[in-house]
Amino acid sequence: MPETFIDLFAGAGGLSWGLQQSGMDCLLASDHWSDAVTTYRHNLPGHPVLEKDVRDLSVREIEKHLTRQPDWIVGGPPCQGYSTVGKRDRHDPRNVLFLEFRRIVAGIQPEGFVIENVLGMKDMSFEQEVCDSFRQIGYTVRFMVLTAAEHGVPQLRRRVVFVGHKTRGLFQGPLVTHDSESFVTVDEAIGDLPPLGPGESAVNYSAAPSTVYQKEMRRDSRLLQGHQVSKHPSHLVEAISHVPDGGNRSSIPEHLQPRGGFHNSYSRLASWLPAVTITQNLGKPSGTRCIHPFQDRGLTTREGARLQSFPDRFHFLGGITSQRLQVGNAVPPLLAQALGESLQNTRRWF
Repeated sequence: MPETFIDLFAGAGGLSWGLQQSGMDCLLASDHWSDAVTTYRHNLPGHPVLEKDVRDLSVREIEKHLTRQPDWIVGGPPCQGYSTVGKRDRHDPRNVLFLEFRRIVAGIQPEGFVIENVLGMKDMSFEQEVCDSFRQIGYTVRFMVLTAAEHGVPQLRRRVVFVGHKTRGLFQGPLVTHDSESFVTVDEAIGDLPPLGPGESAVNYSAAPSTVYQKEMRRDSRLLQGHQVSKHPSHLVEAISHVPDGGNRSSIPEHLQPRGGFHNSYSRLASWLPAVTITQNLGKPSGTRCIHPFQDRGLTTREGARLQSFPDRFHFLGGITSQRLQVGNAVPPLLAQALGESLQNTRRWF
């Protein structure tokens, strides 16, 4: 019988999608963000979903929706308070939402749990506090840092993962399947998508897939969703036209230099490498290295989704800003799948 899970802080469904692909069954998902819940329900129609703030979610209410005892409770508490970007505050209320997760784990008593979050959580030395809080309720806990590119995702995204279990011991983590010689690159991930200019969009494929990754992303998809470019002002397009593949703003002539931004703003993705971390600003050339390698524009939602390892048949709903936020906040499905496969593999425990 497949192992089962509850997904708290489910967002658009990246973690649930990947765990389902690994052979696990979702008994219940929850999130309070309406657009993300709409996207989740659209793509994972067989999963019961509660649109509710976890702080208002009681153990009794969860149990009413369960058809059986879950093997796992998984989730990624909101990451803004932990993020390495901007000011971090150990007393930010978002930093204690993992205690709400813990409350539900303590009440439901699954065999195991998974917490996924950004690397900043580790930098803030929260890892010991989290581990200790779950050991107190009977779980053997281990935390680790996972790099998405090592599991087939065309992105150098790093995440902290906590895994605890009552009886299996310490989790070794998912097997690494890719290294710097075999990482999926940006071009291998999105090179087949129709070329676009600022303000343009496309719903039809214009070229055949040329890589294994592209073929997998296009499986069971006939039309493109979310392949739409924001309108960029002409002076911005002219400025970024001077930036080469993988280059940065230093290539922009002085008279065209944007006034604001950081050192890695107005930089192109390198076509021959995995992407840097995809964020909600993926469509803005002023964002952190999110200009298309060859085309003078920011990324589309679909390109961001590809770089996160969402297949083209996974559609993001809501306005374009909301779609990009959903993509940027998501767990890469291929990373989630690798994690799910290892959680169920008894040889990955000691």
